[in-house]
Amino acid sequence: MELESLPDEVLASIADRNAWRSQMAGSDTALEFLVSDLARWQPGSAVRVAFLDGDTALHADVAGATRQISDACNLELDFGVDAAGNYRRWHENDTFHAAEIRVGFNMGGYFSLVGTDSTDSTIGPPAGPVGGRPNQRSLNLGGFTTERPERWEGTVRHEFLHALAFHHSHQNMRGSCEAEFRWDDDQDYAPTTNAKGVFIPDAAGRRPGIYTYLAGPPNNWPRAKVDHNLRTVEDPAVVAGPFDSDSVMLYSFPDFFYKSSPSSCAPTGNGKDLSAGDRRGLALLYPHAAERLGDLQERAEAALAAMDGTGSSPETVEAAGGEYRDRALELLHALSGKGEGVGR
Repeated sequence: MELESLPDEVLASIADRNAWRSQMAGSDTALEFLVSDLARWQPGSAVRVAFLDGDTALHADVAGATRQISDACNLELDFGVDAAGNYRRWHENDTFHAAEIRVGFNMGGYFSLVGTDSTDSTIGPPAGPVGGRPNQRSLNLGGFTTERPERWEGTVRHEFLHALAFHHSHQNMRGSCEAEFRWDDDQDYAPTTNAKGVFIPDAAGRRPGIYTYLAGPPNNWPRAKVDHNLRTVEDPAVVAGPFDSDSVMLYSFPDFFYKSSPSSCAPTGNGKDLSAGDRRGLALLYPHAAERLGDLQERAEAALAAMDGTGSSPETVEAAGGEYRDRALELLHALSGKGEGVGR
């Protein structure tokens, strides 16, 4: 089983940026907004989507699969369909963002940057294929041009929810997954692999744990990457409601990943459709209600005012410089209603 993950160098750039935001947030309570809200797009806005490859029929299917998402919140996914029925495209030599969400089908695996990271030029190496720059893909649906996975609509919705700032349900701090996962091998497990090098139960039926299994092909993940992708996230940047076993954001793992069967961490949804909890989360991030929009704008304005005063100490001056600060100001202006849409 190959699990979803962004390239290591992209994850490293996200970690560096997040460290700066956390440092800034610690300097002023108003700046907690930097880690709690900046991943979301401006409610009520149109987030543009463009395709690198694939044909019109595939583009139409992907767009159709996302309709459940846009119907559940105050945000439009704009696929830029022209009079001839062609969908918006982006190119690997673009110097301006053709779209906030740039979809590719020609890399391996499924992944997406989270929310506004999709247009953040500090995310990903400049020459890499994945990142927030105009010529980089922000979302990938590998192999869809030749063969789609079973319940492919759920895969599309899962990745587009990432693109709208959702995280994985198995990392929800209110869930049981961390305690339910079999991190370590069964006692006395003798490492055993099949013809493809994948770790399997040994001759005595003892099973590999998650760390061992994911260390082998096709994932080849070190322990730290397993922790990053599977351990519970206790992060103010993550909007976490109650754990939702019906969510399209909850992975279906092999049975041996769990300590018990049936597991409280195993998905109960159909793997295709948004759950009621997914819809509630979308309505929370992208509300229609005027009072919620007003509260978001007020907090963004307070953070902007605090950012204007970050020259008050040498430590803060050092933390506030460069591209991270410029990007934070751009996002805050958009969320406060004082700026243009992000990435335009």
